[in-house]
Amino acid sequence: MSATKLVIVESPAKAATIEGYLGPDYHVTASIGHIRDLPQPSELPKDMKKGPFGRFAVNVDDGFAPYYVVNPDKKKKVTELKKLLKESDELFLATDEDREGEAIAWHLLQVLKPKVPVRRMVFHEITKEAIQRALENTRDLDTDLVDAQETRRILDRLYGYEVSPLLWRKIRPSLSAGRVQSVATRLVVARERDRMAHVSAQYWSIDTAFTSAGQAFGARVSSVDGHAIATGSDFSEKGELSAKATKASVLHLDEATARAYAQALSDAPVSVIDSVTRKPYRRRPAAPFTTSTLQQEASRKLHWNASSTMRTAQSLYESGYITYMRTDSTALSSQAIHAAREQATQLYGAEAVADSPRLYGTTSKGAQEAHEAIRPAGDHFRTPGEVAGSLSKQQLALYDLIWKRTVASQMADALGYTATIRVLTGIEVDGKRHDVISSASGTVITSPGFRLAYQEGRDQGRYDAEKNDAEKTLPDVAEGDAATLTEATAEGHETQPPGRYTEATLVKTMEELGIGRPSTYAATIQTIGDRGYVTHRGQYLVPTWLAFSVTRLLEENLTNLVDYDFTASMEGDLDRIAAGEENGTEFLTGFFFGPDGSGEHGGLRHDVASLGDDIDARAVNSIDLGRGVTLRVGRYGPYMEKEDGTRANVPPEVAPDELTDELIDQLFARAADDGRELGVDPATGHTIIVKDGRYGPYVTEVLPESAEGDQAGAKKAKKSDVKPRTASLFKTMDIATVTLEDALSLLSLPREVGTDPASGEVITAQ
Repeated sequence: MSATKLVIVESPAKAATIEGYLGPDYHVTASIGHIRDLPQPSELPKDMKKGPFGRFAVNVDDGFAPYYVVNPDKKKKVTELKKLLKESDELFLATDEDREGEAIAWHLLQVLKPKVPVRRMVFHEITKEAIQRALENTRDLDTDLVDAQETRRILDRLYGYEVSPLLWRKIRPSLSAGRVQSVATRLVVARERDRMAHVSAQYWSIDTAFTSAGQAFGARVSSVDGHAIATGSDFSEKGELSAKATKASVLHLDEATARAYAQALSDAPVSVIDSVTRKPYRRRPAAPFTTSTLQQEASRKLHWNASSTMRTAQSLYESGYITYMRTDSTALSSQAIHAAREQATQLYGAEAVADSPRLYGTTSKGAQEAHEAIRPAGDHFRTPGEVAGSLSKQQLALYDLIWKRTVASQMADALGYTATIRVLTGIEVDGKRHDVISSASGTVITSPGFRLAYQEGRDQGRYDAEKNDAEKTLPDVAEGDAATLTEATAEGHETQPPGRYTEATLVKTMEELGIGRPSTYAATIQTIGDRGYVTHRGQYLVPTWLAFSVTRLLEENLTNLVDYDFTASMEGDLDRIAAGEENGTEFLTGFFFGPDGSGEHGGLRHDVASLGDDIDARAVNSIDLGRGVTLRVGRYGPYMEKEDGTRANVPPEVAPDELTDELIDQLFARAADDGRELGVDPATGHTIIVKDGRYGPYVTEVLPESAEGDQAGAKKAKKSDVKPRTASLFKTMDIATVTLEDALSLLSLPREVGTDPASGEVITAQ
């Protein structure tokens, strides 16, 4: 019997999984994402290019009406879908239940124009039971979600097409600005500015070791004569003790004092336990994963970027292993709560499970909570061991993370106590007596609870290394007991600048500020990397000097567009449109034409037009480095310039906060060097030199004057004949140590090294 019901989803993988759950009366196929979109203005029909749609493919003077076209690579797919629809007597649109999914379904309706009954089928997990429930509970298309998606698409088109040309004219061609990407770039740039402004302060600490009651333990000097010892967190970003620390008479140890105290401690005959305190320890399990927290935890524990996390999560969802992976909700269904509690009981015992079901609320700004949290699919969770044979290594790693977090979320609190021991040692330095307190803290877990299944990762803080509260067992001592000091060591430190964002911490900050939504975090980070605004250094995001220029132009001239609160408010407007509480056209009118809709008193069009050509491109692309040195962002990369016009290139691997006075001097000195002579090429007689250029160090040959075209005989030579050979150094080479042999080898590339005996093809070294 031929299929009579057509089900359309987004992806082939999802289609294959669902088709396996449905009977022979259903044919499941994929649209492979959106089939229509706004075209580039250059792709508009010729007769439309000069009309009202010519600028944006949106008629801003007629209610922001969009002009859609079927994507060229989807025309064959549309033909296929129309053919399948003719053979069907019912159409099920089973795209994702979010704004993009609802819009895909709406576009399918507009293009396919079905003459058979249409049903909207939604589900949050792909299991046989969930698909059956979805078939039995179809609904109409949610036009509010469609309006929100269309409004967002038009909003981003207006923003990008109005603002990006400013960047092309004032900074560099082919740059782009975007509603979320420009704000994310500003966050990364702002953090780097803080790092550049940071002034390091030196301070010293004293680590001590004791034995008492037959057990050794480590400690750190925490006070002298009642004055707390300064730690990194006591200093301001200007390298001075903070006002709070100064008011509290915190003691800032320098090297001489710290070493003198350490020596005196080592010579002290006896120490005594000054006090022992215990505080109860209780920690609740973390909530089940949202999109944001999944990306953060995968970054911390698996060292994945956001895009890798979402690709893997999507594959798990489409294959029926987890629930929908784009969500800002931490809530679990009653079936999921039961499954988690049941599995925790089976694996860890009833005492490890919370007395009653745990319910989680979402605290992130702008959360809509349209879906469940991300969890294992089904009413009974499969353990990682049960699915290991059917998942790839990467899929299993993420499934394991999701499974553990979900099960742990319904388990009991971890219980224990945190003990702090203070040891008093009397010392004498330069004839003066001092009372020194060394402190040791440790947490003892007496009932692990959820920790049997899972422990949440955490982001490294600036001064975490100074904290002395790790899980460790301290001796069972009492006030007044004797202690023997076995070691005292002075150690120097420098205050650290604020840490750079990782993808995880950037996503966390964006979520806290209400910027972006679960579906956009990974794409935003990908975009700012693709545009050349950030680079990755390990897991950290480093802004380029280009990002400084773009951010400065927007901050100084279109302030609202990169304002965190303004951007969050736009996300709120889109959320209200999705809920049917706000009109999309009215929102776009206010954004583009201003609050009164006239275009003369604010709004994007007015704000951009009023700038005219007043933006000083040189100023936007200049950053004062002090000492009469200015960094300029040129068309071919950053360079520094002194007041006398002397220039030096900035290597691309140098992060903005690493451009210290010392390095600046080195780069100018290197630029002043016309090149280091390496020797003479015996084959040509030409001198070979190594130089540092705009694109990095390179070797080249010095041609005789006649070969350079200054002599009469050279006038007959073609221009290509007189170019000196040049080759860049490999990344593993150092300009200071490169040899003549290295240079000749580089200048000989590419060269033939032989012939492949099997194919006869020439083999070359590149």
